[in-house]
Amino acid sequence: MNKTLGYIKNDTVIHELSGTTKLISFILLSVIVMTSYDTRFLILVMGISLFAMKIAEVRWEDVAFLVKVVVIFSLINILAIYIFEPAYGVKLYGSRTVLFGTGKYALTLEQVFYEFNVALKYFSTIPLALIFIFATDPSEFSGSLNRIGLSYKISYAVALALRYIPDIQNSYFDIREASQARGIEMSSKAGLIKRIKASSAIVIPLIFDSLERIETIACAMELRRFGKNPTRTWYRARPFGKKDFVALFITLVLLAIGISLFFLNGGRFYNPF
Repeated sequence: MNKTLGYIKNDTVIHELSGTTKLISFILLSVIVMTSYDTRFLILVMGISLFAMKIAEVRWEDVAFLVKVVVIFSLINILAIYIFEPAYGVKLYGSRTVLFGTGKYALTLEQVFYEFNVALKYFSTIPLALIFIFATDPSEFSGSLNRIGLSYKISYAVALALRYIPDIQNSYFDIREASQARGIEMSSKAGLIKRIKASSAIVIPLIFDSLERIETIACAMELRRFGKNPTRTWYRARPFGKKDFVALFITLVLLAIGISLFFLNGGRFYNPF
């Protein structure tokens, strides 16, 4: 089981795509998904995203924790929408079909449909984000960013950020195991409140460990005179290939479908009522 959230080396079609292709596809699809409320389009993108995850061979055990967090967050968000705006769906769709209940908090079919679309947005974009994180080599990605005109300093900063996420997670697990070795129970055997308190105690040593890593990296970059020249070469830089153009074409087709539905629906919302 991979305990960290970061790049996993593999030999799949998704891994062979340029980092720039994956970034452009992720940004464009995320924007159109978060903008659109067309249920048909959201289901289409979610299906394609899940299929792409399967192609990228992203395993369930690697993403199970994150998916559970997203599900919990989605449920809290949906519940909050219902508490503060129980008739928002009625206002949007211009009809009222009561399923059960009376008064302000009567549950309507329109509200359920609206909140279903909100949930679809999460499960359409999360697979895209996971594909980008697990299938994009930080070094190759930074080289690709520099090739399209972005400053190599910014590109290198992005690479460091992507590499740093798994390092922070590894440090967290190391500190947690050291705490458990000293008798601090942080497993599922302990209560939820006790585990939260014990986990919060890890924050301070994790911050100091992170600061030490930052200083080490900064010193190493200064010794190598990073930033002295206006340009630099890259050890890993993947050029655009046929697969990249196919992936970008599919992304643009989905983007065009999403935009065209705005005109067909007369707005962002698909109204089946």
